[in-house]
Amino acid sequence: MALSQGARPLRVYKETTQLLRLGVLAKEPPWYQVVASVPPSTILIRTTPVEFTSSAQDGPRVLDRKVKKSKRFFRPHHIQYPEDDLRRTFFADHPWELARPRILVEDTGNDSLNYDWSKLQQPGKALDGESVIQRQMWLMDHEKLSKSAAYDVARKEFYRVRMRSDIERRIAAEEARSVGAFFGKTHLQIGLELEEKALLAWKVKAQEAVAKRQQRIEAMASPGSIDADATDEDTTNEASGTVENQPSAAETSKV
Repeated sequence: MALSQGARPLRVYKETTQLLRLGVLAKEPPWYQVVASVPPSTILIRTTPVEFTSSAQDGPRVLDRKVKKSKRFFRPHHIQYPEDDLRRTFFADHPWELARPRILVEDTGNDSLNYDWSKLQQPGKALDGESVIQRQMWLMDHEKLSKSAAYDVARKEFYRVRMRSDIERRIAAEEARSVGAFFGKTHLQIGLELEEKALLAWKVKAQEAVAKRQQRIEAMASPGSIDADATDEDTTNEASGTVENQPSAAETSKV
């Protein structure tokens, strides 16, 4: 079908009708009657929707085109899980737990469902804040404890396991030192040394800044003192000259 290039949708039907009338096309295309009954639209953008008010007397009114859409119109909805609030509370009370190394790789994303949270410690899983949260959820669902009561129970169990692990680690370190092991400086000692170096560097800079400031003060004060001395000498000379130039009482009586 020889249609003109860049033909608009409405002209397709007209040109096809003309081709049928001239005999160029032997039969109607399958879409001919459909386009004749439902003409294509020339506007490719969405039209302004009609807003129907609650009152039937007002009738429909067109939305204002000047109304700006919110910037969050295309943002996804915020999804809130029950564990999110528990995590927020736990890590607010224990911020240093976030500094511990964690394994972020999971098999299915629901690995916590494969453990029995009737107890805090699980085989094959390191103890962390997520263990406390899942334990708290289990107590709330199965033991019917309140949020605060379940949090206290899970938190005390967590403290007990942490203290036992700390004691075991200290005993292992002492046994290793007794047979000649050397561990070097601890993180606390390294941190204290770095802090002392930073304080010494700050002290040197502060002393240099104080010395420069003292020099500026002395440089500004020196010209002022010289001018003051000169002014005092001029005042003294003027006073002495005035006294010398005044006539004596005898000379005044002779006159």
